[in-house]
Amino acid sequence: MIIGCPKEIKNQEYRVGITPAAAAEAVSRGHTVLMEHGAGVGSGFPDQEYTSVGAKMVEIPQELFSKSDMIVKVKEPQASERAMLRENQILFTYLHLAPDLPQTKDLLASGVTAIAYETVTDHSGGLPLLAPMSEVAGKLAPQVGSWALQKTNGGLGTLLGGVPGVRPSEVLVIGGGNVGVHAARVAAGMGADVTILDMSLPRMRYLDDVFGGLFKTAYASRANTAELIQTADMVVGAVLIPGAAAPKLISRTQLSTMKPGAVLVDVAIDQGGCFETSKATTHDNPIYEVDGIIHYCVANMPGAVARTSTIALGNATMPFMLALADKGWKKACESDPHLLNGLNTHKGKLTYAAVGKALNIDFIEPTEALKL
Repeated sequence: MIIGCPKEIKNQEYRVGITPAAAAEAVSRGHTVLMEHGAGVGSGFPDQEYTSVGAKMVEIPQELFSKSDMIVKVKEPQASERAMLRENQILFTYLHLAPDLPQTKDLLASGVTAIAYETVTDHSGGLPLLAPMSEVAGKLAPQVGSWALQKTNGGLGTLLGGVPGVRPSEVLVIGGGNVGVHAARVAAGMGADVTILDMSLPRMRYLDDVFGGLFKTAYASRANTAELIQTADMVVGAVLIPGAAAPKLISRTQLSTMKPGAVLVDVAIDQGGCFETSKATTHDNPIYEVDGIIHYCVANMPGAVARTSTIALGNATMPFMLALADKGWKKACESDPHLLNGLNTHKGKLTYAAVGKALNIDFIEPTEALKL
């Protein structure tokens, strides 16, 4: 199979879909790997590291897309990239279709077989290709939130860990999953007073058993959320419904109950955001203010630490990429129901129910797509 990896073109996205290690594995199995010139530079991988393991460099994306049987990326394809996709071609990347009708329509129109990292599952019900970036984004959230809290950035002007004689900042993390736990651990490590909100009692028992007094937990009822945001210096939104749009957990009217200069960090912005006032921002203009509350809503947070993120993502995606290349998408998905769960579009049909329900588009079961 010919596997193509283009250079990411989303604003300040420095990650790359294939590492030199993954390219070497694919080449050793007899596949051809095409890399767009400079694709890995942002992650610290010069072209020479790819050519030294047998990958071939391509100068322009049009050539790469036209020659490749499978396109491997990091971020969702931008409009100019979607125009180059075609039927009988595999797209393997993050998609986040639920809040993105234009992308969904373009992918359906292209006929491409699109497999989304974020909906591939594992035997325990986890999301193995979303997990590494959730870990990165979770650990970044308190860092960027503490930066936004600085008075020069419009924030409250508090130090996350405080100093002797001055109380630490209060950090509220909504969601006790992968993102939330990593955010809470880092915030607590910085000295903050941290509370995690979650709706799963077994999950909260687990967190209490494993992390002891490192942070507190509370049930994520509307009443508890409304009460705790009033005293929070920083709120991290870390709620995920796989493949679906994120629920809105804090309304605009509730912002008036918060401290002026408090910070909202919306890690769920890729799925539409979990605060009513969230809108996607970029690394070069990451924050904005609504009703006195600072919002940090960068849609590709892990891109800020591109090398760590690329290697972590590559470790997770490589086995699936190789399975798709070795067997073809149909046999790979037939033999692995967890990979089949990643199928979002095929031959103009939407194959992921949560996206169909979010966008009010007809969908078929992924098992039906195997017959097309």
